Amino acid sequence: MEIIKDLPEVFEEFAEQRKKSFLEMKELKDKGVPVIGSYCTYFPQELGTAMGAATVGLCSMSDETIPDAEKDLPKNLCPLIKASYGFAITDKCPYFYFSDVVVGETTCDGKKKMYEYMGEFKDVYTMELPNTQKEEALKLWKSEIIRFKEYLEKKFDVEITDDMVREGIRINNNVRRSLKRLYEVMKNDPVPIKGMNLFHVLYGSTFKFDRAAIPAEVDALVAKIKEEYAAGNMEEKKPRILVTGCPMGGATMKVVKAIEDNGGIVVTFESCSGAKSIDKLVDEDNPDVYDALARRYLNIGCSVMTPNPNRLELLGRLIDEYKVDGVVEMVLQACHTYNVESKAIERFVTEKKGVPYLGVETDYSRADVGQLNTRITAFIEMLEV
Repeated sequence: MEIIKDLPEVFEEFAEQRKKSFLEMKELKDKGVPVIGSYCTYFPQELGTAMGAATVGLCSMSDETIPDAEKDLPKNLCPLIKASYGFAITDKCPYFYFSDVVVGETTCDGKKKMYEYMGEFKDVYTMELPNTQKEEALKLWKSEIIRFKEYLEKKFDVEITDDMVREGIRINNNVRRSLKRLYEVMKNDPVPIKGMNLFHVLYGSTFKFDRAAIPAEVDALVAKIKEEYAAGNMEEKKPRILVTGCPMGGATMKVVKAIEDNGGIVVTFESCSGAKSIDKLVDEDNPDVYDALARRYLNIGCSVMTPNPNRLELLGRLIDEYKVDGVVEMVLQACHTYNVESKAIERFVTEKKGVPYLGVETDYSRADVGQLNTRITAFIEMLEV
């Protein structure tokens, strides 16, 4: 096994992976490798892997370009949408610039309309995502995945065979298994690493374009973490916090920082930046690869789904398995699906699981950092450990 660097250095490298991969993306483009950009966990990246494309997430989580976005979009719109559009229209996101096609999905109304504007200056393909998980919806989503496959074949003049898709499924399932082995180290009490460092690896791994190489690197990191833990190197015992809600990253990491700077430790992320995107595998034994993909992706427990039992199932399982002392839900301003569903999450967490809950609404500015620290400190102080 390759000797891994010291843990702090590894975590720092993953934290900087998004920036470091800008040059790698340009090198891939220079070699003629297709690049597919996406904005959502529902994007079936196995199809990109199957055809040898590089896939990359494009959601922007900084307020830097929001003023530019607000020239076209309403000010009272979700900051994730405004930031994503702002970085696209100003050409300040190299990944957007290098993407041959940007894949959207009909998750929320704001994103749907944003894709229309974005389509005026970029090749945008929008997948029709059902907002329910019934059998009829599965048929629609399967047909959408096949339609997307046919679009890729025509645009890039390639043939995507079932065997190629099976290989894409195998590669991406292996990535999910390795990342799951990583975040499962947080089941230990006390935990071996900070939640912030766990997130850096989960998020940073999405900007490594050789998907097949990710498991070996992550597994080596897991082995190093376990070795350090066995030697007695671990975090202090603190209240164990689960973070749920809107996508994390960038500016919203102020919530995680507030938790870990004020007496808590984040042991798991239920959000689509964490367990939600890794927990379920694609069924490799299903002879119909498109049925397998449709079932796996449609079962993601996002707040756009109604009803949304899969989010509660995953949330409840994580609370139990990670011995969670408290749940913090981070909701972005004007993210209506998560905002409305937060009441159901609070009821489930407090009434069904008997765990304290704190909901925080925020945006990408630094204006509420003091308030976040005050509220989260008070919440952690009331937890019994």
